[in-house]
Amino acid sequence: MVINERESRKEYLISVAKQMMTAARTAPKGKGVDIVEIALVAGDEDIQRLSALTRQKGEDTGLKFMLRDSENILQADVIVLIGTRTQVQGLNCGYCGVPTCAEKLQNDAMPCAINMVDLGIAVGSAVATAADLRVDTRIMFSVGFAIKEMGYLADCHSIYAIPVSASSKNPFFDRKPREQQLEQKI
Repeated sequence: MVINERESRKEYLISVAKQMMTAARTAPKGKGVDIVEIALVAGDEDIQRLSALTRQKGEDTGLKFMLRDSENILQADVIVLIGTRTQVQGLNCGYCGVPTCAEKLQNDAMPCAINMVDLGIAVGSAVATAADLRVDTRIMFSVGFAIKEMGYLADCHSIYAIPVSASSKNPFFDRKPREQQLEQKI
């Protein structure tokens, strides 16, 4: 039997993404409380919808890097999503800018600092796993920001997206601003 890498790549990247999800799940959590949510976008149609939504969000907000990233994720075979729900940890640490967790509960728009640290550790664990498996990734706030509107990880306050690819050169680095991409197409 001969298995061509190009023909098995997508299947392999889904397997890698699942391992990234496991790494994020098993990453240490503040006080041992798991408030991290994880999902995988694998279909071309869903990635195109996510790209369109990211582009629209970029146009609406004027954040040009979102326009660039909307094009960039079209080169991903899968996208791992990692988010955090907002839940105070009862530490009264003040890291969120509010002296006590009881006062913080009155402002749900601001996440608990421990939740955000947990999110960062989970994302770091996921991309470390991807690096160990020699696939290309990039952590994108922009796509996570846009995806909240699609209803994925609906209970999450903050979401990061990690596009995953296996190609001869990482398509998520050395990116050109959208204006330069359009000029090259003309």
